[in-house]
Amino acid sequence: MSKYDPLTEHLMRRGQARIPMRFSEIEAVLGFQLPSSKSYRAWWSNNPSNNVMTKAWLAAGYRTEQVDLEGERVVFARQDNDEVSKKEPTGRPKGRHPAWGALKGTTIIRPGTDLTEPAEPEWGEVYGN
Repeated sequence: MSKYDPLTEHLMRRGQARIPMRFSEIEAVLGFQLPSSKSYRAWWSNNPSNNVMTKAWLAAGYRTEQVDLEGERVVFARQDNDEVSKKEPTGRPKGRHPAWGALKGTTIIRPGTDLTEPAEPEWGEVYGN
């Protein structure tokens, strides 16, 4: 159980598409002050490996938008189910990388080529037998 679970529960209970909150409102929901790192934009990113609190709003199905550090406000926007289901826990899209197979067919190996043969036979002589 995370100390940020009350935020997850709060967002899920509200269930709105967009939930604007002041940092002080988040602190009231949590029952403690946010860390000083709340002053950095990166702390509010939607990267699940960023911090424990990020996992709280992602678990509720939300992402952060319109982070106003000076005004100490943030908007939690609900992610649609397609967007959530297409991501792995790391936040990356599921499946292979888009570059997978991009070089297919660009290399030709001539028949009779031994791929296990050293490129320079003298290399074996360097280490001595």
